Amino acid sequence: QVQLVESGGGLVQAGESLRLSCAASGRTLSNYGMGWFRQVPGKEREFVAAISWSMITYYADFVQGRFTISRDNAKNTGYLQMNSAKPEDTAVYYCAVRPRNIATTEERYDYWGQGTQVTVSS
Repeated sequence: QVQLVESGGGLVQAGESLRLSCAASGRTLSNYGMGWFRQVPGKEREFVAAISWSMITYYADFVQGRFTISRDNAKNTGYLQMNSAKPEDTAVYYCAVRPRNIATTEERYDYWGQGTQVTVSS
C-alpha cells in the first residue's frame, strides 16, 4: 500500500508562484508513474501533469509552459512547480501514482492523496 500526502497549497495572487509537494510512504516508488490532477466543485477531476520514474514528463495543454513537474526519487517525493498562477488554476490539487508507466486519465491511477487547496486571487 502507498500513502500520499500533498502539501504546499495556499493562497497566492495571480502571477505568483508556488510549489506543491507529494510525499509518498509505505513503498518506494520504483517504476511508478506519478501524476497531478486538479478539481473544482461541480467539475470533474482533470489531468495536469505526469512524470515517470525515469523523468519523462507530460503536460496538459492548458499548462502552457507555466508548470513544471519533477520528482526526487531518493526522497520518494514528487513536486509541481506552478509559475504565473492564474485565478482559473484555483482548485484542489491531487497527487496520484500507479505501479506502471505514466497516464493522463484518473482511472488509470491506483493511489491518491487527500489533496491540497490552491487558491489564486486576482
